[in-house]
Amino acid sequence: MKNNLIFLGLSLKFQELNALFLATRLGCSVVMEFDYRTVMDLLYFLLTLMIIWLMRFRLKSSYIKEFDTMWLSFLVVPSAILAVLINPATPHMWIVRVLFAFTMYLETVSVLPQIRYMQNAKMVETFTGYYVFALGVSRFFSLAYWIIHVYESGGRYLFFFGYGYFWMVVLQVLELVQSFILADFCYYYIKSFMQGQLLRKMPV
Repeated sequence: MKNNLIFLGLSLKFQELNALFLATRLGCSVVMEFDYRTVMDLLYFLLTLMIIWLMRFRLKSSYIKEFDTMWLSFLVVPSAILAVLINPATPHMWIVRVLFAFTMYLETVSVLPQIRYMQNAKMVETFTGYYVFALGVSRFFSLAYWIIHVYESGGRYLFFFGYGYFWMVVLQVLELVQSFILADFCYYYIKSFMQGQLLRKMPV
């Protein structure tokens, strides 16, 4: 019975967006750097594909499609347009730069289907809450990393990449957006935890 509920509260569209930006980033990574992060992205991508397969076929009874209502095109298309307009100035081919920018934009908004799912369900499953909270914490640490670099360099860090400096500013904005998206959920999660209970109802 527990196996049938393993994906209760999890958005399939969130996982599909993860798979899309990971596949794209993996291709860019092979061309642009090919280091340990490429291996990590490959493992993450394979695990995401396994989750999608389980949710679609093996354990689909635990997935509630009616709550997963966000249209992925609303996230994918604007991300693609932004990638064409604003991408890093690197020596790589234009299409590689665009695809890399696309992964960054898409990753920024990829959690929105999960947030929408929980809002529609009006509740948060325990392990889903852990998962989303962990995502939020990782985003805050990532944002802190960028802020520290900018502070320690007196702002010069934004200009370290020559003509690509504008892209560095864009990265800062993306980090802020990701943190903002998850900030509300994390606030209520921590508040519930401090009160000695788990967040069960989704704040709307």
